[in-house]
This record gives sequence, C-alpha cells and structure tokens, in this order.
Amino acid sequence: MAYTRRDFLKTAALSVASMGLPGICEGQRGEKPPNFVVVFLDDSGWADFKPFGAPAYQTPNVAQLAREGCRFNNFYVTQAVCSASRSSLLSGCFPGRTKVFGAHGPNASGLDPKYATIGQVLKARGYTTAVFGKWHIGDQPDTRPPARGFDESCGLMYSNDMWEFHPENPEYWGKYPLQFWDNGKVTIKRVTKEHQPMLTTWYTEHAVDFINRNKDNPFFLYVPHSMPHVPLFCSDKFKGKSGTGLYGDVMMEIDWSVGQITKALKANGIEDNTMVLFTSDNGPWISYGNHAGKTPYREAKGTGFDGGTRSACIMKYPGKIKAGTNSEKTLCTVDILPTLAALAGAEPPANTIDGKNVWDIIAAKPGAKNPQRYYPFSTGKNFEGIITGNGRWKLHLPHRYRTLVKAANDGQAGKYRQAEIGLSLFDMKNDPYETTNVLSENSKVAKRLKKLAEQHRQRFYPKQKT
Repeated sequence: MAYTRRDFLKTAALSVASMGLPGICEGQRGEKPPNFVVVFLDDSGWADFKPFGAPAYQTPNVAQLAREGCRFNNFYVTQAVCSASRSSLLSGCFPGRTKVFGAHGPNASGLDPKYATIGQVLKARGYTTAVFGKWHIGDQPDTRPPARGFDESCGLMYSNDMWEFHPENPEYWGKYPLQFWDNGKVTIKRVTKEHQPMLTTWYTEHAVDFINRNKDNPFFLYVPHSMPHVPLFCSDKFKGKSGTGLYGDVMMEIDWSVGQITKALKANGIEDNTMVLFTSDNGPWISYGNHAGKTPYREAKGTGFDGGTRSACIMKYPGKIKAGTNSEKTLCTVDILPTLAALAGAEPPANTIDGKNVWDIIAAKPGAKNPQRYYPFSTGKNFEGIITGNGRWKLHLPHRYRTLVKAANDGQAGKYRQAEIGLSLFDMKNDPYETTNVLSENSKVAKRLKKLAEQHRQRFYPKQKT
C-alpha cells in the first residue's frame, strides 16, 4: 500500500483542479496557496474537549473551532506513543517503514533525513514554515527542525518529563538537562519548574507573532504543545481557573492558545484561506490519574486499542470544509502530508510514503471513499494489527499489552500489569469499545484481514513471529 510519486502526482492534480487551486505543473495563475496550521497536543484524551466530551472545565475556543469546521470522530494515529506518532504525521510514513518506534530519549537520531517532512515538502513550494513546541523526532544536528524544513522553531527536543525531576527515574534523566531551543540554538540550558509553566504561553506567542509577520506569504505553522503530557504546568493566568484541578487548568490554557491562534488568523484577514487541524498524538496516560485525560474507548496511551490510537480531531477550512458538521469517516495522521501537499500544489517527497490524499473525504464529497485498504497499528516495535480503511473492522493479532491496575494522582505514576489478547476481530461500527470478539461469526472478513496483516508484517516486520 505504498504511495509512490506517480500516485501522488495523479491524485494531487485531481484534487487541486477540483478546488480551483494551482496545479503542480501550473501554479502561476496568481492564486495564493492555502495556509496550514496544525495544533498537535500531547497525551490529550478523546473526551477532553467539548464537543467530544463533557468536561467540567470550559473549552469555548475548541468548541467554536468545531462549530466553524468539521468534527472527525474516527481519526487515528499510527502508534499511541510520542515519537512514532509524530514521525508518521510529519513524514506520511508508517513506523514500520521509518523504524521510528516508541518515545525517543535525549540525543536520539530520530527520523532518518531520507524521509522528507511536511516542512520540507511545503518549503520547496515557497511556503514559510515554523514549528513551536515539542519536536521529539530527532535530537541531532541533521534531525532537528532547522535541518528538517522549518524556517523558524522553538521548544523542547523531547518530552517535558525527560528531566531531573522525573518521578520514577530522576537519577537517569538528571544526566540530560532538559533544554529549550530557539532557531537551532539552546537559549535555556536547564529547564526548571520555573520555566515549564510558560511553555504553552511561549509556543502561543511565537505562533501568533509568526502569523502576524507572514500574513502575505503562504505558511505552514505546526504547534505541537508539550501539554497535557506530565508533568503538568500552566501559567499563573490559568492556575486554579477551571475549579477542577490542575488538569482542567492546563486544558483551559491550551484552549486559550487555540483561541489566540484562530483570532490572529481572523485579525490578519487570512482565516478564509487557512486550513486548521487540531488533534493529539495519542490518548491519555491514564496511570497518572487526576493528571490524565479521559477517553471512552478501551485502554489508553501505549496500546493499540482505540483508547490509545483514536484522537479527537477538528478541521476547519472556510468554504471548503462545511461548518458545524460531523464525520464518521476513518482517517489517519499518515495521510496528512500528501493531503496538504496536494492542496498546496507541492511536489511530493522523493521517497516513498504510505499516506494518501484523502481530501475528498475531508471535504465530504459525495461518494468519497478512503483510498487506504487498511491502517496498521503497533506499540513500540511490535506490529499488533490493522483497521480497515472504512473503519468497520479491526483485527488484533495475538499480542501482550499493558493495562492499568491502579492509577496514582498529583504527578505520580500508577501501576500497570501485562495482559494478553488472542487473535480477535471487532466490529467497530457496532462495538467501538472493542468488547466482543466476533472472529468466528465473520470468518470471511477475518481471513481477508489476516492476509492483509500478514502482507504488512512480511514487508515491514519480517523478523516478528506470526
């Protein structure tokens, strides 16, 4: 199911032609390509914001974004862990292809430079690009943002808990001071508890300033927030504001950030020519109890169940995405790169990618079907199964997974145990919570999916036993 350069050019040309945008080989008609803003949260639960859930705290800006755009209820990440998830979003490739698994620590090489990022693809089209937030796909000179297609950048190279105050292993993490980077240079050599409360504010201020300065240029703005990944921090302006505890305060500050960004687009008169995508890298880290988000689905972060891989998602593009709508279509982060590139009329990456242009689904065009036969899911280096492109069926291969025994609170980690699942088929239309194995009643479906899964395993995980 690899997506080749030839496939990309064909679908991209059809997409931009249907929208009246410059084609890949045309591009000189004077139309300005659309801007793109991607807000990518860290460990946010599917139900953490209205209108997906009903949290006791208020999230008016996210709710407004949903009213002005489309709420995608079946939006997936390829792996429910930080680095693997971010790598798929930015490269359009499955973890099995890039070999970016799990969460990379300090000094990690990350995403191999042979895989282009969205930043590089759009920069080649004439876009100005920026990332403000948590990077986490490489902490080497050739894998940091300036080398990966981003004109401007600031933030952390990896998760904010990889520091000397880690609740479980401070001695190990203390060897690697958590640093704040700004345009390729370290500006804070040792991030402390005095700095962390300002992260969301700093990322937001940079984002707004970037929009103000680039209103006349096509741009790609990527805002991967450090929050609500533990340890939780928020600025004084939101401390205690939710009345529900620190997690609620943090989520209200993220909601404020979304509002600041969308207001900047409007104030600069570019709202109508900007596509905004809001989602999370994976589900909540539930072992942290009152410092974790909520999901109605099975399990959570670090598993292949929907509690880990299904993220709340909103997309807004005035005049192109119908406002106030809901979509039950299945989509995945791996398709974002080719979709944005097609809308921009950009050349595809020279390397093979796995994502496909899904603009017709996003735009709710009549009869639109997902071009992907399936999406794989994995945890770490272990390939665990597939979900069909139409979202109806999900096949779990036999595998072990972690399940919560007891959550802890106030920044302390709880306890997990290892559980096992055998070969299982779930009807996600009638059982989205993955409670009932319907393998025996749907033998033909199971046989078809087992074949697809085996082909995927042989291609990307040849050493993994069946």
